[in-house]
Amino acid sequence: MRIEGKAIKLGDNINTDFIISGRYKFAITDIKELAKHLMEDIDPNFTSKITFGKSVIAAGDNFGMGSSREQAPLVIKESGIAVILAKSFARIFYRNAFNIGLCLIETDTDKINESDMLDIDLDKGIIRNTTKDINLEIKPLPGFMQELLKEGGIINYLRKYKVLKV
Repeated sequence: MRIEGKAIKLGDNINTDFIISGRYKFAITDIKELAKHLMEDIDPNFTSKITFGKSVIAAGDNFGMGSSREQAPLVIKESGIAVILAKSFARIFYRNAFNIGLCLIETDTDKINESDMLDIDLDKGIIRNTTKDINLEIKPLPGFMQELLKEGGIINYLRKYKVLKV
């Protein structure tokens, strides 16, 4: 599985209230509307940087810390972010993201700058920063996790393979 996109750079400790401000978490229930407010407390112009399916968040340590609300990964996916690269992820955010089919990759993001073009090969475990002409190694995602991503999350996966009758 390959993903190509332009990097949007963020720092360390991006919590769920930065992802979607607490002032919206109960006021807006429509996920499409909520996605319009993604990261606005960090960067009011954040959503204007996103090209649907062709944007990659490159963050530091502890991305997704905070509450266990699934709104955080859902609004990121709804906004069109293809993948999140970070040095580390909060555990519950990591699990919630894969459950809904949002790809997360742990890697050293120090050599990725804002607007760098990235070509990510999940099978080979390589991120090619084509802007800087360098490769970053990543641990290849297990096949099962790639299947979850391809199916759009665990519920779709379970439906497809008739494990879940909903």
